[in-house]
Amino acid sequence: MTALPTSSAESQDYSQQLCDLVQKKIVTSGGWISFSELMQMALYTPELGYYSGGSQKFGTIKDGGGDFITAPQLTPLFAQALARQVAQVVSLTQGDVLELGAGTGLLAADLLLALERLGQLPNQYYILEVSNHLRFIQQENLKEKLPSALFEKVVWLGTLPTNFVGIMLGNEVLDAIPVHLLVKKNDALFERGVTFDQSLTWRDKPLEEVALNNLIDADALPNDYVTEVCPAANGLIHSLATALQTGAILMIDYGFSASEYYHPQRNEGTLMCHYQHYAHSDPLINLGLQDITAHVNFTAIAEAGLAQGLSLHGYCNQAQFLMSCGILDLLGAVSPDDAAVYMPMAAAVQKLLSPAEMGDLFKVISFTKNLAENDDLLLLGFVSGDKSHTL
Repeated sequence: MTALPTSSAESQDYSQQLCDLVQKKIVTSGGWISFSELMQMALYTPELGYYSGGSQKFGTIKDGGGDFITAPQLTPLFAQALARQVAQVVSLTQGDVLELGAGTGLLAADLLLALERLGQLPNQYYILEVSNHLRFIQQENLKEKLPSALFEKVVWLGTLPTNFVGIMLGNEVLDAIPVHLLVKKNDALFERGVTFDQSLTWRDKPLEEVALNNLIDADALPNDYVTEVCPAANGLIHSLATALQTGAILMIDYGFSASEYYHPQRNEGTLMCHYQHYAHSDPLINLGLQDITAHVNFTAIAEAGLAQGLSLHGYCNQAQFLMSCGILDLLGAVSPDDAAVYMPMAAAVQKLLSPAEMGDLFKVISFTKNLAENDDLLLLGFVSGDKSHTL
């Protein structure tokens, strides 16, 4: 593995505090915890976890920090294209927008500005955010970027609303939900967890949870195969379906259908860590200082939605979705004569659409509920290129 940048003494101290808590958890749990428990603590422990602590997560090396960059940070054209899809649902439902895990708040700001231009502002723009630190950043950024009339539409929530009408959005939310690691060896399934022996160490034990075993077709996997399952992501879709009365759910993330996710050649799983713009695969180091993610199994997400009575409306790659929402038209409206503005936008759109970058790896999935009276309803982002049949 490439040598990673060193962190400050203060950051190392926070990481050690979190490691001490994990060690105590291992002791009280009989000497072993699941990887899901470790990932939950590493990302969400109050004050110390990656998302609940105070370190900068989002940004570029050029801008001076962060560990990764998301689509809204690349260009406002991402939000402007997405706004056309959001506007369609807001128009159909006369409802609200709910964004899950709003990051820095940049997507919310750009979406609201674009929706205002489209004449389709929601009644309220809700942000469900579990991190107090990120909630503070969102509030500060939205105050700065939005006129007061738009800022007043933003409402922060700690729990899902009930009887929600409108559109629910999640951009890179599912990949940050803790996963269980499963290993097939000697024709049997094991769960890979963590023990402590001078340092955090992997240890496999026979899989005991029937619920986890039911999430995977073990017979289809070869021996010495490592993969992930994410019952918590299925649980989130269940909760969203329960909260949604009328409208749509739209999730954007990187991942695959089950046939690709559990491909025999993907025998080391999809677990990935991001630390100061370096990607690596060791989640047992830099606890609380690095992001830990796993790709999304979109077949499991689709099945979870259907099981809760949602209608699967569409599934396609990000490039097709954004093009259907008119991102190339939006870029075309920017004058190429102003190279300082146009060239960075063109480069960002290229990154969003290119199959070699984010265009194919990122997928968009949509569910609808109680929009059956619109039998010919076709959400804008899925007018072409729908691949629901591959799920």
